[in-house]
Amino acid sequence: MSFLTINEIHHTYLTKKSVTTALSDVSLKIEEGEFVSFLGPSGCGKTTLLSIIAGLLKPTHGKVLLENKPESTNIHQIGYMLQQDYLFPWKTIEENVLLGLKLSDQLNEKSKSKTLQLLNQIGLHGVEKQLPKQLSGGMRQRAALVRTLATEPKLLMLDEPFSALDYQTKLKLEDLVAGTLRELNKTAILVTHDIGEAIAMSDRIFLFSSKPGRLHKTFQMPNELRIASPFEARNHPLYPNLFETIWKELESLES
Repeated sequence: MSFLTINEIHHTYLTKKSVTTALSDVSLKIEEGEFVSFLGPSGCGKTTLLSIIAGLLKPTHGKVLLENKPESTNIHQIGYMLQQDYLFPWKTIEENVLLGLKLSDQLNEKSKSKTLQLLNQIGLHGVEKQLPKQLSGGMRQRAALVRTLATEPKLLMLDEPFSALDYQTKLKLEDLVAGTLRELNKTAILVTHDIGEAIAMSDRIFLFSSKPGRLHKTFQMPNELRIASPFEARNHPLYPNLFETIWKELESLES
């Protein structure tokens, strides 16, 4: 039994003036502890599929099972990290990272202590009483990650979480996020347009074609890259050829 099973997902958006098929017959399986990426041209349904997996959108056809149960019964076990950090500007960093615990009625001394400890481990020691505007973009994204991890979700959705950051901060956060998730043995799905990011962070890459979105090809990352940090993976001798292979495959889908 796979940790996450996506079975024959088909989704069509209906409006008064149009019918648009976003996804067609998408099936895949993800194992516990895996880090996978959804890659593909704009409009291939990556974010739609993420919303379906999270239980935020009901597919026209097909089903999603998390630990062999419908995703609708597991929605509280799924965490989201988005392009924007969405920290409340009037709340302190401590209040922001504890918010998910408070809303899910899991806030107690033990969970609070564990969350604040993670805040320190992730390089945000001493910022607990500061407001988000006092932190850099990279620091705010770290805080957003802690908020996401605080409720101990079984599955993490990362929807282009680094795309708004400068390149140096992005590389540092890739290492930080990948290392943290690996240490906690979390299962994660990254939606990205960045081939290099997908190669550097993933165990597998699912490449989607568009109009409608279909699973076109799956790339298994070599073990040498999987055990390396994202920064090390980008500098590995295997990286350039793999990048070129995926680039050409992606280019063929857009032509």
